Amino acid sequence: MDNFKKHFKKHLEKFLGKLPTTEVEIIVSYFEQLTVKKKECIQESGMLCDKMFFVLRGCLRSYYVKTNGGEQTIDFAIENWWITDNKAFEEGTISSFSIQAIEATDILMITTRQFVLLLEESPIMEKYFRCVFQRAYAAAQYRLKYLYEFSREELYFHFEESYPEFVQRIPQYLMASYLGFSPEYLSEIKKKKFS
Repeated sequence: MDNFKKHFKKHLEKFLGKLPTTEVEIIVSYFEQLTVKKKECIQESGMLCDKMFFVLRGCLRSYYVKTNGGEQTIDFAIENWWITDNKAFEEGTISSFSIQAIEATDILMITTRQFVLLLEESPIMEKYFRCVFQRAYAAAQYRLKYLYEFSREELYFHFEESYPEFVQRIPQYLMASYLGFSPEYLSEIKKKKFS
């Protein structure tokens, strides 16, 4: 929880200057802390999406099941990252994605109801979440750019260079799913690099 408080103070003080400890405590009071077991789903596709998650320690992934039955990973979240089905969370609708722990993970969870109340009580959080969502949108734009611009090998090497912390922690089959490769093809790319 201390990391969460530091995270908020660091980001909110950009807007406000020094943030009173009482303000941080008010913000934190809207969240529930949970521990998630490896491979446990915290959001199921086809269910109402009324929660957003902040990773304190560990790693989560968001995915959907394709028509052929395979899983397509679309997002990861590690320490100090947020994850949810943003569209469904905002609209209060059914999620198209599942969220699963890749490793044992400590998270903070906020429900839609608590989120609305938090924004009413602490308006500075509007600015904070606007920045969070803008960064997520920008990351999605660049991911699309790289998918169109790079060869498959370049895509992997760019990801490996840009996010080494993911490459170390995420199983190869999930990395392949995220990049749109088969695990076998990703193995071939990695072998070429070292040969």
